[in-house]
Amino acid sequence: MRVIRGLHNLKAAHRGCVATIGNFDGVHRGHQAILQQCREHAARWSVPITVVVFEPQPREFFAGDQAPPRLTRLREKVRLLRDFGAEQVLCLPFNDALRSLTGREFIDQVLIDGLGVKHLVVGDDFRFGCDRRGDFALLAEVGREQGFGVEHTRTFTEDDERVSSSRVRTLLASGNFSAAARLLGRAYSLHGRVVRDQQLGRTIGVPTANLPLMPQPLTLRGVYAVVAELENGERYPAVANVGFRPTVGSERPTLEVHLLDFKGDLYGRRMTVYPCARLRGEVKFDDLEALKAQIERDQARARHYLTAAIGGQSSDDQESAEQDYSLPLASAPLGRDTISSDSSSADDADTNNG
Repeated sequence: MRVIRGLHNLKAAHRGCVATIGNFDGVHRGHQAILQQCREHAARWSVPITVVVFEPQPREFFAGDQAPPRLTRLREKVRLLRDFGAEQVLCLPFNDALRSLTGREFIDQVLIDGLGVKHLVVGDDFRFGCDRRGDFALLAEVGREQGFGVEHTRTFTEDDERVSSSRVRTLLASGNFSAAARLLGRAYSLHGRVVRDQQLGRTIGVPTANLPLMPQPLTLRGVYAVVAELENGERYPAVANVGFRPTVGSERPTLEVHLLDFKGDLYGRRMTVYPCARLRGEVKFDDLEALKAQIERDQARARHYLTAAIGGQSSDDQESAEQDYSLPLASAPLGRDTISSDSSSADDADTNNG
């Protein structure tokens, strides 16, 4: 897999490919179908598949904090694109210079002079260039003129609805992890390396592994029953808090994970966290004792849920879960406990921003 950052890093060896363009956020089953389309043409031409993505994503550039939350970081997106057949990723910085290109200039600089495309697979609603004046019709016209094929993506549906990143976000925000997994083709997960933080959890008897998150809108926010997987493949039932830790205050979002049956040092280790059921929203407690009491209730509920979910599977189901990471997942959020706290804080915290 080659990751090419910017047009200036394109070399002769990168030219001649089947290409597709988009955000590919989440690399869900619809995206996977596009890559399958690309594979069919790449095999005919005996050329690599190149995926063109933008960083930041265009809506992030224009809308900032009001843009939809990401499903995948760039690192994870690249890994998934590789797994589904992409051999090159061209990551273009989305900035004033790029957005000021006309549609024809974008085609000339990126697709013709830059990549030397043999065939392009792109949505028929794809818009690009200054003021979004470039469209599928322009691509097809230039393709006929310059000798490369242009083909629109095939619509991929699940339950008679088009699979999209926004649909996945809605399901995750509502806690419907089972349905989200069906659209993604895998269980949704968060990844990161454990870092040293305030170590407040140790002082109240609940040590946590802290994984910093990007300073972007959060897909998830609240407290969840999760399965934590370490680099060596070991898995542990766990409780995770995603957000800004309102009781102690935090300017940056953090993923805090307490492994229920683990003793040892996790600092510096990479971890994958699979959310399984939403327990509650983030709440600002009056003091650390109240926080500790609620954490103990969260732990009990997470353990009960995960034990019941795994225990209720047949041996075949458990084997399947090991293969695709899709179980145990709740189909809806768990009911909320009655929590003694400032009601305004609880209401605000329980609203998902995904």
